Formats: sequence, C-alpha cells, structure tokens
Amino acid sequence: MSLDLADYQTKAKDAVMAFWGNREKARQKQIEAGVVDQGERAGVTSGKNMDGFVALVCDLVEANGLPKACIHRQRAVVTLPGYFRPTKLWDMLVIHEGRLIAAVELKSQVGPSFGNNFNNRTEEAIGTAHDLWTAYREGAFGKHPKPFVAWLMMVEDAPESRRAVKDTSPHFPVFPEFQGASYLTRYDILCQRLVQEQLYTSASVLASPRGGVATGEFADMSELTSLKTFVTSFAGHVAAEAARSQST
Repeated sequence: MSLDLADYQTKAKDAVMAFWGNREKARQKQIEAGVVDQGERAGVTSGKNMDGFVALVCDLVEANGLPKACIHRQRAVVTLPGYFRPTKLWDMLVIHEGRLIAAVELKSQVGPSFGNNFNNRTEEAIGTAHDLWTAYREGAFGKHPKPFVAWLMMVEDAPESRRAVKDTSPHFPVFPEFQGASYLTRYDILCQRLVQEQLYTSASVLASPRGGVATGEFADMSELTSLKTFVTSFAGHVAAEAARSQST
C-alpha cells in the first residue's frame, strides 16, 4: 500500500495561518479583558496555537490505516510514565490496541528572547527523549515495537532569529558549526542531532514570518528536519503498524 501524505502541504499552510491567527486572537482577548501578559506570552496562553498540526497528525493516522486508533490530546490523557521522574505530559499520544504508536511534542518560539528560550527548549527536548527511551527499555510501555517519537518546532522567521550569534567559551572552543550560527540554524542543528543520536524518530523545525497569518508561508531549514521528512516517516510508521495489526 502506498503512503498517503494527506495533502500535507495545504494543511501545513492552514496550520501556519491558524498559528499566527490564534496568537493574535489570544492577545486581543487579553486586551479586551484588561489583563495582558508581558512580551510574547500574551499570544500563547490560549493553548491552541499548534492545533493545525495536531489535525494534520490525526489525518495521517486515519489515512494510513489506523482510523480506529485513539488519538489523545487532552491534558488528562497525554501522560506517560517516565524513568527519571514519575510521569511526563506529552502534546499528543497515539494508542492502538493497547500499544503506544506515537508520542509527539509540538513547540513554538516567537521573538524576541530567542537565546534563553533556545537553551530551555534544547534541554527539555533532550531530557524528555532520554527519559522516554529509558522507560521503554525498562518495559514501561510493554513489550511492543518502538513508538514513533517526534518533536516539531515552529520558530518565527525574523531578523533576530536569522542574525549571527556570538558565544563565549573561555576554556574550550565551541564546535565550529555553532560559531556565528543564527538561532534558526541552531534549531536545525539541534533537530538533526536529535535524530542522528536516535533520541527522536523525527525532529523538524519550521520557520514562518508573522505575515504567515495571511499566506501560510513557512520554510524548512534542511531536508532532514523538513516537514516532508516528518510526514513521510510518520505515515510509514502508521502504515507499518496497520499492516502488523492486520496480520495478527
């Protein structure tokens, strides 16, 4: 059976427009209520910014042979056991016949504080993956094939995220690929290495300007971290699970 990519290009543009549109709606709602968070936080408190990508994942699951899979999105049902901590809340879980098929994290970052947020996102991504795979090794999810573990990041495409960044390391040199690299480039390097080190099955970073609210514009940073790579590998994983289920 050929893979069905669920018209992901169109749906990704819709997701990007929704991302920016939902941020603005959240900000306007706070202004009308007379309570406004500082900085960019006013645009993220609604918790709906990445819902367009949630819908894309749902469509991929159904289109590739698992229409009866349980796709969990609510806070009460997206908890998985950890190894270094009791539990971890994920953004999405796909469960089929008692098996963990996929765990997905959907993150975003809008300026201007790219520096501190990049470091926080990096530490969170690495720690989350290490915790999950150690728990998997110890049988936390049963004796089943490895789940698909994904990390998808939306970053504002802006002068601040494209600008070269200087680092200070007085005792030992910074790896050359990071020297002078912008925050968008650093996210790309991060995602590539998350996959290369097998911490995530797929890790993607998408760059979108604020004007994407009208056009759905976004750009990939590299082939390995592109949305197409994520969609294709995820569709293949779902199709393989569907075939496995049919044969038992």
